[in-house]
Amino acid sequence: MPTPAFLPGAEPLTVDARPELTGGRRVGVLLSHGFTGSPASMRPWGEHLAALGYGVAVPRLPGHGTTWQDLNTHSWADWLGELRGEFDRLRADHDAVVVGGLSMGGALALRLAADRGEEVAGVMVVNPAVATRRHDVRLLPVLKHVVGSFPGIAGDIKKPGVSEPAYTRTPLRAAHSMMQGWRPLVADLPRVTAPLLYLRSAVDNVVDDASEPLILGGVGSTDVTRVALHDSFHVATLDHDAPVIFDASAAFVARVTGAGSDAGATQ
Repeated sequence: MPTPAFLPGAEPLTVDARPELTGGRRVGVLLSHGFTGSPASMRPWGEHLAALGYGVAVPRLPGHGTTWQDLNTHSWADWLGELRGEFDRLRADHDAVVVGGLSMGGALALRLAADRGEEVAGVMVVNPAVATRRHDVRLLPVLKHVVGSFPGIAGDIKKPGVSEPAYTRTPLRAAHSMMQGWRPLVADLPRVTAPLLYLRSAVDNVVDDASEPLILGGVGSTDVTRVALHDSFHVATLDHDAPVIFDASAAFVARVTGAGSDAGATQ
Protein backbone atom coordinates (compact mmCIF):
# COMPACT_ATOMS: atom_id res chain seq x y z
CA MET A 1 0.00 0.00 0.00
CA PRO A 2 1.63 3.31 -1.06
CA THR A 3 2.31 6.01 1.53
CA PRO A 4 -0.17 8.91 1.21
CA ALA A 5 1.15 12.22 -0.06
CA PHE A 6 2.27 14.79 2.51
CA LEU A 7 -0.08 17.58 3.48
CA PRO A 8 1.20 21.16 2.88
CA GLY A 9 3.83 22.09 5.46
CA ALA A 10 4.32 18.53 6.67
CA GLU A 11 7.82 18.17 5.27
CA PRO A 12 10.54 17.59 7.89
CA LEU A 13 12.95 20.41 8.66
CA THR A 14 16.71 19.77 8.83
CA VAL A 15 19.24 22.61 9.13
CA ASP A 16 22.99 22.19 9.61
CA ALA A 17 24.75 23.72 12.59
CA ARG A 18 26.83 26.87 12.16
CA PRO A 19 29.37 26.69 14.99
CA GLU A 20 30.84 30.05 14.01
CA LEU A 21 27.68 31.55 15.56
CA THR A 22 27.74 29.42 18.71
CA GLY A 23 31.21 29.92 20.13
CA GLY A 24 32.73 27.14 18.07
CA ARG A 25 30.48 24.42 19.52
CA ARG A 26 28.22 22.32 17.33
CA VAL A 27 24.88 22.30 19.11
CA GLY A 28 21.86 20.31 17.91
CA VAL A 29 18.18 20.82 18.71
CA LEU A 30 15.57 18.11 18.11
CA LEU A 31 11.95 19.31 18.11
CA SER A 32 8.84 17.14 17.92
CA HIS A 33 5.35 18.14 16.82
CA GLY A 34 2.22 16.89 18.56
CA PHE A 35 -0.47 14.28 18.00
CA THR A 36 -2.32 14.70 14.64
CA GLY A 37 -0.06 17.68 13.86
CA SER A 38 2.98 17.98 11.62
CA PRO A 39 6.36 19.75 11.39
CA ALA A 40 4.43 22.85 10.25
CA SER A 41 3.58 23.64 13.88
CA MET A 42 7.27 23.58 14.83
CA ARG A 43 8.85 25.09 11.73
CA PRO A 44 8.92 28.75 12.90
CA TRP A 45 10.51 27.69 16.21
CA GLY A 46 13.04 25.49 14.46
CA GLU A 47 13.90 28.17 11.91
CA HIS A 48 14.43 30.72 14.68
CA LEU A 49 16.93 28.46 16.46
CA ALA A 50 18.61 27.55 13.17
CA ALA A 51 19.17 31.25 12.43
CA LEU A 52 21.14 31.44 15.68
CA GLY A 53 23.51 28.71 14.47
CA TYR A 54 22.01 25.59 15.97
CA GLY A 55 21.65 22.40 13.99
CA VAL A 56 17.91 21.73 13.95
CA ALA A 57 15.85 18.64 13.19
CA VAL A 58 12.05 18.61 13.11
CA PRO A 59 11.05 15.14 11.90
CA ARG A 60 7.63 14.09 10.66
CA LEU A 61 6.37 11.44 13.05
CA PRO A 62 5.06 8.29 11.29
CA GLY A 63 1.43 8.59 10.25
CA HIS A 64 1.38 12.35 10.54
CA GLY A 65 1.05 14.90 7.76
CA THR A 66 -0.77 12.41 5.52
CA THR A 67 -4.22 11.11 6.54
CA TRP A 68 -5.79 10.27 9.88
CA GLN A 69 -6.34 6.74 8.60
CA ASP A 70 -2.58 6.44 8.09
CA LEU A 71 -1.99 7.61 11.66
CA ASN A 72 -4.30 4.87 12.93
CA THR A 73 -1.77 2.30 11.66
CA HIS A 74 1.04 3.68 13.83
CA SER A 75 1.83 3.76 17.53
CA TRP A 76 3.75 5.43 20.36
CA ALA A 77 6.65 3.05 19.67
CA ASP A 78 6.83 4.25 16.06
CA TRP A 79 6.86 7.93 17.05
CA LEU A 80 9.46 7.39 19.75
CA GLY A 81 11.56 5.32 17.35
CA GLU A 82 11.59 8.17 14.83
CA LEU A 83 12.81 10.61 17.49
CA ARG A 84 15.45 8.18 18.74
CA GLY A 85 16.85 7.85 15.24
CA GLU A 86 17.02 11.62 14.78
CA PHE A 87 18.58 12.03 18.22
CA ASP A 88 21.29 9.50 17.44
CA ARG A 89 22.04 11.29 14.17
CA LEU A 90 22.38 14.63 15.95
CA ARG A 91 24.49 13.14 18.75
CA ALA A 92 26.93 11.72 16.23
CA ASP A 93 27.56 15.11 14.68
CA HIS A 94 27.17 17.62 17.52
CA ASP A 95 28.86 18.45 20.80
CA ALA A 96 25.53 18.68 22.65
CA VAL A 97 21.86 18.07 21.85
CA VAL A 98 18.73 19.61 23.37
CA VAL A 99 15.32 17.99 22.81
CA GLY A 100 11.90 19.60 22.85
CA GLY A 101 8.33 19.26 21.76
CA LEU A 102 4.74 20.43 21.73
CA SER A 103 1.95 18.45 23.42
CA MET A 104 2.59 14.75 22.64
CA GLY A 105 5.94 15.89 21.28
CA GLY A 106 6.77 17.18 24.75
CA ALA A 107 5.92 13.79 26.24
CA LEU A 108 8.14 12.08 23.68
CA ALA A 109 10.97 14.50 24.50
CA LEU A 110 10.61 13.64 28.19
CA ARG A 111 10.61 9.92 27.33
CA LEU A 112 13.81 10.39 25.35
CA ALA A 113 15.42 12.31 28.20
CA ALA A 114 14.45 9.60 30.69
CA ASP A 115 15.96 6.92 28.47
CA ARG A 116 19.14 8.69 27.35
CA GLY A 117 20.17 10.41 30.58
CA GLU A 118 23.28 12.57 30.36
CA GLU A 119 23.29 12.37 26.56
CA VAL A 120 20.47 14.95 26.65
CA ALA A 121 21.77 18.45 27.43
CA GLY A 122 18.32 19.92 28.08
CA VAL A 123 14.58 19.44 27.59
CA MET A 124 12.07 22.05 26.37
CA VAL A 125 8.33 21.29 26.48
CA VAL A 126 5.33 23.37 25.41
CA ASN A 127 1.94 22.31 26.82
CA PRO A 128 3.04 18.68 27.23
CA ALA A 129 0.52 15.91 27.84
CA VAL A 130 1.13 12.88 30.07
CA ALA A 131 -2.37 12.58 31.57
CA THR A 132 -5.95 13.80 31.20
CA ARG A 133 -8.99 14.37 33.38
CA ARG A 134 -11.36 13.29 30.60
CA HIS A 135 -13.38 10.24 31.64
CA ASP A 136 -14.33 9.17 28.12
CA VAL A 137 -10.76 8.01 27.39
CA ARG A 138 -11.50 4.97 29.55
CA LEU A 139 -13.70 3.76 26.70
CA LEU A 140 -10.93 3.94 24.10
CA PRO A 141 -9.96 0.24 24.35
CA VAL A 142 -13.48 -0.60 23.14
CA LEU A 143 -14.32 2.43 21.01
CA LYS A 144 -11.20 2.09 18.87
CA HIS A 145 -12.59 -1.17 17.50
CA VAL A 146 -16.01 0.35 16.74
CA VAL A 147 -15.32 3.95 15.69
CA GLY A 148 -12.34 4.96 13.58
CA SER A 149 -12.11 8.55 14.74
CA PHE A 150 -13.59 11.41 16.73
CA PRO A 151 -13.70 15.12 15.81
CA GLY A 152 -10.22 16.66 15.70
CA ILE A 153 -8.33 18.50 18.42
CA ALA A 154 -6.14 20.59 16.13
CA GLY A 155 -6.21 24.33 15.61
CA ASP A 156 -6.48 25.57 19.21
CA ILE A 157 -4.89 28.95 18.44
CA LYS A 158 -5.92 32.32 19.86
CA LYS A 159 -4.26 34.48 17.20
CA PRO A 160 -6.75 35.45 14.47
CA GLY A 161 -6.05 34.25 10.96
CA VAL A 162 -3.59 31.53 12.01
CA SER A 163 -4.36 27.86 11.42
CA GLU A 164 -2.50 24.65 12.19
CA PRO A 165 -2.03 22.20 9.31
CA ALA A 166 -3.30 19.08 11.04
CA TYR A 167 -6.00 16.42 10.89
CA THR A 168 -9.65 17.33 11.34
CA ARG A 169 -10.26 13.89 12.89
CA THR A 170 -8.66 12.19 15.90
CA PRO A 171 -7.84 8.53 15.11
CA LEU A 172 -8.77 6.43 18.13
CA ARG A 173 -6.35 3.51 17.77
CA ALA A 174 -3.46 5.97 17.64
CA ALA A 175 -4.88 8.04 20.51
CA HIS A 176 -5.13 4.94 22.69
CA SER A 177 -1.53 4.01 21.89
CA MET A 178 -0.39 7.51 22.89
CA MET A 179 -2.19 7.30 26.21
CA GLN A 180 -0.76 3.85 26.88
CA GLY A 181 2.65 5.49 26.73
CA TRP A 182 1.80 7.95 29.49
CA ARG A 183 1.77 5.71 32.57
CA PRO A 184 5.27 4.25 32.14
CA LEU A 185 6.57 7.71 31.26
CA VAL A 186 5.16 9.24 34.45
CA ALA A 187 6.75 6.40 36.44
CA ASP A 188 10.11 7.13 34.80
CA LEU A 189 10.06 10.93 35.16
CA PRO A 190 12.57 10.80 38.05
CA ARG A 191 15.08 9.58 35.46
CA VAL A 192 14.76 12.94 33.66
CA THR A 193 17.72 14.80 35.15
CA ALA A 194 18.56 17.25 32.36
CA PRO A 195 17.67 20.93 32.79
CA LEU A 196 13.99 21.48 31.95
CA LEU A 197 12.29 24.47 30.32
CA TYR A 198 8.53 24.12 30.86
CA LEU A 199 6.29 26.51 28.88
CA ARG A 200 2.56 26.51 29.63
CA SER A 201 -0.40 28.38 28.18
CA ALA A 202 -2.76 29.99 30.68
CA VAL A 203 -5.68 28.78 28.55
CA ASP A 204 -5.33 25.41 26.82
CA ASN A 205 -8.43 23.83 25.33
CA VAL A 206 -6.68 20.55 24.46
CA VAL A 207 -4.36 19.59 27.35
CA ASP A 208 -5.96 20.05 30.78
CA ASP A 209 -4.23 20.72 34.09
CA ALA A 210 -3.62 17.07 35.00
CA SER A 211 -0.16 16.89 33.40
CA GLU A 212 1.67 19.83 34.95
CA PRO A 213 1.88 18.64 38.58
CA LEU A 214 2.89 15.16 37.43
CA ILE A 215 5.73 16.54 35.32
CA LEU A 216 7.03 19.31 37.57
CA GLY A 217 6.64 17.15 40.66
CA GLY A 218 8.02 14.04 39.04
CA VAL A 219 11.17 14.94 37.13
CA GLY A 220 14.54 14.44 38.72
CA SER A 221 15.82 17.70 37.26
CA THR A 222 17.12 20.24 39.76
CA ASP A 223 17.27 22.94 37.07
CA VAL A 224 13.63 23.68 36.16
CA THR A 225 12.32 26.89 34.60
CA ARG A 226 8.59 27.48 34.15
CA VAL A 227 7.48 30.14 31.68
CA ALA A 228 3.84 31.22 31.54
CA LEU A 229 2.31 31.89 28.12
CA HIS A 230 -0.42 34.43 28.86
CA ASP A 231 -1.74 35.12 25.37
CA SER A 232 -1.88 31.75 23.62
CA PHE A 233 -3.95 28.59 23.48
CA HIS A 234 -2.61 25.05 22.97
CA VAL A 235 -0.60 25.46 19.76
CA ALA A 236 1.46 28.24 21.32
CA THR A 237 4.31 27.78 18.84
CA LEU A 238 2.06 29.43 16.21
CA ASP A 239 0.24 31.80 18.56
CA HIS A 240 0.77 35.25 20.09
CA ASP A 241 3.40 33.93 22.52
CA ALA A 242 5.61 32.32 19.88
CA PRO A 243 8.29 35.04 20.37
CA VAL A 244 8.32 34.26 24.10
CA ILE A 245 8.97 30.59 23.30
CA PHE A 246 11.65 31.44 20.78
CA ASP A 247 13.55 33.83 23.07
CA ALA A 248 13.29 31.66 26.18
CA SER A 249 14.41 28.56 24.30
CA ALA A 250 17.34 30.34 22.63
CA ALA A 251 18.63 31.53 26.00
CA PHE A 252 18.04 28.08 27.51
CA VAL A 253 19.89 26.21 24.76
CA ALA A 254 22.84 28.61 24.96
CA ARG A 255 23.02 28.21 28.75
CA VAL A 256 22.73 24.42 29.02
CA THR A 257 25.08 23.66 26.12
CA GLY A 258 27.75 26.26 26.82
CA ALA A 259 27.29 27.81 23.39
CA GLY A 260 28.85 31.23 22.84
CA SER A 261 27.03 34.45 23.64
CA ASP A 262 26.37 35.00 19.95
CA ALA A 263 23.83 32.18 20.08
CA GLY A 264 21.60 34.03 22.49
CA ALA A 265 21.47 37.22 20.47
CA THR A 266 18.60 38.06 18.17
CA GLN A 267 19.58 38.04 14.54
